[in-house]
Amino acid sequence: MISKVEIEHVANLAKLKFDEKEIEDFTEKFSEIISYVEKLQEVDTENVKATYQVNPNVQFMREDKVEESFSNEEALSNAPDKQYGYFKLPKILD
Repeated sequence: MISKVEIEHVANLAKLKFDEKEIEDFTEKFSEIISYVEKLQEVDTENVKATYQVNPNVQFMREDKVEESFSNEEALSNAPDKQYGYFKLPKILD
């Protein structure tokens, strides 16, 4: 079981502020999670094949072929601000 002191320590490291009630609730819930994970470690997985993908859907990829692209004018046609043939963005660093 995880202690209240450990929860307060981790919360402090994560710069989280909890009141006393929240710490008590979190301690209880976190202890339940830890005990559940410990139960999972008891499961015999000796002859179980490793699973890397549980979703049977296959990602179909399109053929990579070169096609006509937008012209510079078309790409910039809806830009709110442009300069010298490029998108002009607000300055974020001095």
